[in-house]
Amino acid sequence: MKHLYITLLSVMMLAVTSCDDYTDVTPKGALVIETPEQFLDLVSLPGRGYPISNFQYLSDDQWMKESNVIGKTPNIDIINFTFDESVDRVSLMTGSSFYNQAYTYINRWNTIISLVDDSKGDESIKRLAKAEAQIYRAYDHFLLVNHYAKAYDPATAATDGGICIMDKFDLEAEPAKSTVAQVYEFIQKDIEEALPYLQEKPTDVYHPSLAFAYAFKAKVHLFKREIASAQAAAEKSLSYNNQIFDMVAYNAQGGPSTVFVPAADNVEVLSYMYMNGYNEMNFGQLYIISPELRTLFGINDARFNLFFNTTSTTNLDQGSNTAYWGTQYTKFFYPTVGMKTTEVYLMLAECYARDNKLNEAVDVLNTLRAKRILSGTVNLDVPATRKETMELVINERRKELLFGFNRFFDLKRLNTESEYAKTITRVFPIVNKTVEQKTYTLQPNSRLYIIPFPLSALTKNPKLTLNTDEQVPF
Repeated sequence: MKHLYITLLSVMMLAVTSCDDYTDVTPKGALVIETPEQFLDLVSLPGRGYPISNFQYLSDDQWMKESNVIGKTPNIDIINFTFDESVDRVSLMTGSSFYNQAYTYINRWNTIISLVDDSKGDESIKRLAKAEAQIYRAYDHFLLVNHYAKAYDPATAATDGGICIMDKFDLEAEPAKSTVAQVYEFIQKDIEEALPYLQEKPTDVYHPSLAFAYAFKAKVHLFKREIASAQAAAEKSLSYNNQIFDMVAYNAQGGPSTVFVPAADNVEVLSYMYMNGYNEMNFGQLYIISPELRTLFGINDARFNLFFNTTSTTNLDQGSNTAYWGTQYTKFFYPTVGMKTTEVYLMLAECYARDNKLNEAVDVLNTLRAKRILSGTVNLDVPATRKETMELVINERRKELLFGFNRFFDLKRLNTESEYAKTITRVFPIVNKTVEQKTYTLQPNSRLYIIPFPLSALTKNPKLTLNTDEQVPF
């Protein structure tokens, strides 16, 4: 058989740049990949990063320090923060770390899927390696399509421009862009083909478990508004792992200053993926939350009280009612891009709410809140309407699923439904009195919600076209 040789640097950094990495000559310091077990090992990839810089300040949960906006030449952060639709963003986005990394990960999964069957060894290990790679390939396509395209809308998904599907390893490929519906069909096919072969307890935490796979399946169904299927998948995921980390008890123990909770000890975590890397929360000042979100937390929520800094005069504008994550990752591990059990509970609550099972929806929320709220009103009352119940679910998602992609994706998908669409208003600056204060508005149908493909990708692949009405500078 033809052996696969991957240099150690490529394995660790995913810096695959040419077909020359795949030869029959073993380069110095190379790894020889020729058994099913070695292909399975390739799935395990600590430190997967998915930068959020393309859209970070479009979210109503994020904020910028005033000195980083006032008097500065507008960059993509400032354009997003001020909801400026007058600029064609493509010329400012010559490249994208997120785009490059997501497709590089997909190339890794495609390498495994394409070549593992030709390896010599246990057929069950081959099936497992392929299934694990498929579930991760589906996940990366999910992040990409919700980044660069409209949210899934049953009425328009069949014609809405999506992304390029990469279903095989080919560094020279120039694939045509698929529709949003086609991308979701591809994602769901990968999930369904992978599920029968995945394990409840994989080799290590960087391999996808059944709890993660069913959680992801639930998320895809939810985004498509396939509510019954989303509920069934969420329940299946919780049958494998339904643990919630008890922050109320943790607070009583002294919190992160007394008891350290590294990644391996956070029982909620279903997958380890990050905005930048496993130590990203050491730099929490990069993730300032908005006055709106801080107010939403209130004064008795462990998710805020345990982990956020509100007093820094260096990283915060005092008097702005903002805050930032102030806890080192070694003291408490918080997953951002990866999934966790509490997201599954929240998806289940949303399914109940959408199905007019309001009591059941609030019961699920209260199960979570019992581990989060330190005093005062722990158990929410059941509202009279579905819309009010959904508002409770959405607010709890904002407080529980911080940073990463969750709020941005939620805004996009909920904006396709008039009942839940939100017009975001942002008053800025709050503290500086020498600059005119303005109100900036982001409409639910704004083109800003669709991130343009980076210029580097558009110039390389002429079949790739923008999903917005912006102009390319060539």
